[in-house]
Amino acid sequence: MTFALRATDGAARRGTLRLAHGDVETPAFMPVGTAATVKALTPDDLRAFDARIILANTYHLWLRPGRETIAELGGLHAFMSWDRNILTDSGGFQVFSLESRRVLTDDGVRFRSHLDGSEHEFTPENVVGFQEALGVDVAMALDVCVKLPATKAEVDESVRLTTLWARRCAAARTREATALFGIVQGGLDERARARSAAELAALELPGYAIGGLSVGESRDDLYRMTRFTAALLPEAKPRYLMGVGTVRDLIAAIDGGVDMFDCVYPTRCGRNGRALTRAGDLNIRSATYVRDARPIDPSCACAVCATYTRAYVAHLFRADEMLGPRLLSYHNLAMLAQLMSEARAAIENGTWGAFRDANAAHRV
Repeated sequence: MTFALRATDGAARRGTLRLAHGDVETPAFMPVGTAATVKALTPDDLRAFDARIILANTYHLWLRPGRETIAELGGLHAFMSWDRNILTDSGGFQVFSLESRRVLTDDGVRFRSHLDGSEHEFTPENVVGFQEALGVDVAMALDVCVKLPATKAEVDESVRLTTLWARRCAAARTREATALFGIVQGGLDERARARSAAELAALELPGYAIGGLSVGESRDDLYRMTRFTAALLPEAKPRYLMGVGTVRDLIAAIDGGVDMFDCVYPTRCGRNGRALTRAGDLNIRSATYVRDARPIDPSCACAVCATYTRAYVAHLFRADEMLGPRLLSYHNLAMLAQLMSEARAAIENGTWGAFRDANAAHRV
């Protein structure tokens, strides 16, 4: 893996991340394919709006279909017929959400499956081994996310375990084609964030993520901690903010120096009749759109906006037709891909400030 920083405008960065399955131009939004599929879309759909990297999840794939099945069928790329890059989350956040079903120790985390109650254990070593066996391009280190608000003791313990586990993840690596990223924790405590970032940077990993945010804190806190943490990370390494996917939040994070993003928000919205547009999100189920002949977003160049009207998509949702969620999911991701392309151009051209200000007032 290599990362080349091609331009900056203020703290905003324009780069190219070179991975085993091709280049990723940054800033980049990664569609989420939790269980080896981006919900409602095909790999051809993703290629149509030039998605270069998608995210899958260790926790979910561990439980179903499992390491042996995916490995036997040629790895995750072959399994899901995706010839571009894949990043897998370590599953730490999903285990975090199973608060009543998990036990943390220095060795790792024991948890019970949300599917059938069966008991499993994640350790830094087996999580890295699982991601390498899947043949992914970027693997995330196992980390500990804290629920906010958190006490100082809880935050400090999450940082301690995250660093301990990141060191063991780094030592467990065996596959050169899989780049390991560390995850900075620390809640809303700048002191803890600084400690976490320094300890992880000392490992000289290929890239770093900002974790433990977008978990219920205020937008002001999200933006403040994102900017603060990004500035602590190595300039020559990619920076990834986990779990952010609204237009407003993406613009703020790019302005704070972040390169990569993921979130289920665009596809979840798509499945529930919510369309992302440059003028703000709209609820296609509203009676307002029953006879609206305009495209979902007149400023969007995607295939959905070029082909269908708001009225037609509104009809699909009212009739409970499967095509409705599919079309809106496609549009929402394609719109964010277009936004990222325009952001890259603005940073290259030195017009980032004007672009940021034009998009920062997005209603959601």
